[in-house]
Amino acid sequence: MSAATKSEGAKWRRRARLRKRILAALSVVLALIVIGVGATALELRGHVLVWQQASWLPSRIVPIGFATPPRITEYPLLTTGAGANTIITGPDGALWFTEPDADKIGRITTAGAVTEFPLPPGSAPAGLAFGPDGNLWFTAPELNAIGRLTPAGAVTEFPLPILDSNPGGITAGPDGNLWFTEVIRIGRITPSGVITNFPISVGAGPAAIIVGPDSNLWFSDNDIGRLGYVTPAGNVTEVGNPRQFAPGAITVGPDHAFWFLDTTHDRVVRMTLRGAVTTFAVPSAGSALSGIVAQPDGTIWFTELFNNNIGRLTPDGHVAEFPVPTPNGGPAGITLGPDGAIWFTEASGDKIGRIAPGGAAH
Repeated sequence: MSAATKSEGAKWRRRARLRKRILAALSVVLALIVIGVGATALELRGHVLVWQQASWLPSRIVPIGFATPPRITEYPLLTTGAGANTIITGPDGALWFTEPDADKIGRITTAGAVTEFPLPPGSAPAGLAFGPDGNLWFTAPELNAIGRLTPAGAVTEFPLPILDSNPGGITAGPDGNLWFTEVIRIGRITPSGVITNFPISVGAGPAAIIVGPDSNLWFSDNDIGRLGYVTPAGNVTEVGNPRQFAPGAITVGPDHAFWFLDTTHDRVVRMTLRGAVTTFAVPSAGSALSGIVAQPDGTIWFTELFNNNIGRLTPDGHVAEFPVPTPNGGPAGITLGPDGAIWFTEASGDKIGRIAPGGAAH
């Protein structure tokens, strides 16, 4: 064997020994990492990524997109046991909400200052909407009436002509009137208090009502299980197959589609005006989905009354759930505030919650 061959062989052996040392060192480093953080495993559960660490360390649940928990601030109400529910943004730059168990309507500024307005006994306000007259209108199902609250706090209630109408949702229509849901009917009331009823299917139980992107009044029918709409002229159309959903709260997104909560199946549903449907499962079962609102960027926020969560659905379809700080707070209504924050009511926690803008990073 030549000297050159012996030299090449020695070089090869030195390189092999060096590789073994490097691999051994890497093995030690990896072993230390495993010992330090525990054996890990990644599992995809629906739309939630679960990082399971060693048994002596807690599991870490990270929603897809690795969202950080939002910054939630809670403001206590003045009345205990008020059962705060519906919440909307007012033209005065404040948030207005119902307190059905206290027969009151509340107002909270973006700084957290709370004011309450008493209603006649038994009013138990449900739906809220500001009318073109600048007054706050509400439904009073227990009194079978529609109510009006002036900025000065004066209350007038208009009895419905049909007994046991059970008015629920209410919204300001494009025609300058207020529109509301009733049992097997959609109602309309003028700012002066003139009421007209428009019948819908027997057995229908319309709940929420909003103005659609087509300027019609769209409503969710939780009993028959579909959506419907009424034109400002009073012509009613019901859309889709019965029992397909159990629609509750409904909103319109910046994509001009309807977004509503399928309360029986724990889903958020998107439906276009043409009837195309997409569903998004909520990770936690038995959520009692309650309120929904859309942000200008296309993010959908919703409340889970029973599971005490605020849910978020991003435009790319990822669902995340964030617990309300107060245990058993019972998040119910939800809306977009004038400050760009998400505001929600806590029916059991007697608080109003605020999610700071940008508080939940994508």
